[in-house]
Amino acid sequence: MNARVSFYKETKFKEAQLGRIPEDWKTAKISKLFNLYKGTTPSTKIKEYWNGKIPFVTPTDITRVSNLNKIYLRETEKYITEKGLASKNLKLIPANSLLFTSRATIGYLAINDVKVTINQGVISLMPKDKNVETTFFYYLFQRLRSLFESLAGGSTYKEISMSTFSDIEIYLPSVSEQKTIAHILLTVDKAIQKTNEIIEKTERLKKGLMEELLTKGIGHKEFKDTEIGKIPKEWNIVRLGKALELCQYGLSIPMKNEGKYPIIRMDEIVDGYVSPKISKFVDLDEKTLKTFRLEKGDILFNRTNAYELVGRTGIFLLDGDYVFASYLIRLRPKPNMFDSHFLTYYLIFINKKLKRLATKAVHQANINATNLRKVKIPRPSLDEQRKIVKILLAVDKKLKMERVEKQRLEKIKQALMDLLLTGKVRVKVNEGA
Repeated sequence: MNARVSFYKETKFKEAQLGRIPEDWKTAKISKLFNLYKGTTPSTKIKEYWNGKIPFVTPTDITRVSNLNKIYLRETEKYITEKGLASKNLKLIPANSLLFTSRATIGYLAINDVKVTINQGVISLMPKDKNVETTFFYYLFQRLRSLFESLAGGSTYKEISMSTFSDIEIYLPSVSEQKTIAHILLTVDKAIQKTNEIIEKTERLKKGLMEELLTKGIGHKEFKDTEIGKIPKEWNIVRLGKALELCQYGLSIPMKNEGKYPIIRMDEIVDGYVSPKISKFVDLDEKTLKTFRLEKGDILFNRTNAYELVGRTGIFLLDGDYVFASYLIRLRPKPNMFDSHFLTYYLIFINKKLKRLATKAVHQANINATNLRKVKIPRPSLDEQRKIVKILLAVDKKLKMERVEKQRLEKIKQALMDLLLTGKVRVKVNEGA
């Protein structure tokens, strides 16, 4: 027998604590549907409590899994022993329970694949009977995350108390409908996870290719030791400043949500490119526009920001009149020396090295143009640069395609959650041959 799922629009609703729901859906407090448990942490000073075989779940484990678009928690950062478990009378949480972060990062979720125990920042929800489908509530609680955050209290860190959490009245369709909705959403999530895996694999491929191509080039047999490492014998070394026809700080000017010209900031530099999704604008006279107008092939370098963000680099390839903000440096290579794409890839490749040039202040780091111009870089022939760029651009094209697909799937998932988890659209399983 094969089951087919049909969809139909609901027309009859009733009011519930969380809003309108279908007339035939029931409501119940969380504590009526689940056995709830919050853990604690064994003493970290007693070595025999740790490095055992029992997974010890913290909010970090759950947020990491959730941020990877994964559902099931299989591994944790910490493991405890039987003695550690007994020292605090910790419970073992059975598999297929719902794990909920209740402290600091509130409302992240995972379902455990194996028996685990938890610390004080996690609430476990164990279904009380077969009418509660864990995966359905995994998605329902995702949708209710803003509610959970609003109910949290505390000054040092936010936390939703067990009593507050357990008293929330939620809704539940029949277990058949719960399972069908969960299956639909899980199918989309698996597609997102698969796309994520392809993205991760392609990113690793790109990293490996950059390591190979930007240090060894294509087809070279002889190499030489230099101050920047071993490079092909035919390559030269130049200071970045000698390779540029323009090295320029951006505009220091008030920005607006609307205006004549879009202005690029660090946020618009994404994955090595300047994104067309611009949120700030400026009004300029013709002379200023001419001075700061970006041209295709210009490279933007983030000179001032938090240390982990300083040095972010992207190439500008957009049509239209764009300018750039003061925390960025515009680099325009001499066309007879460097291909703009090649130089962009190389600056991304040596990002960690460039960070060493940064001077640190409170919450910020800065790489000034003078020091940046002194950086020594390899110079292959233009022909070889373009061959290297062609290979890396093909990988970038694959990455862009997969990232667009991931965004498409995430939009589908969000739309399905908005419709199915509110009962606006209902599902029905039709058994048939």
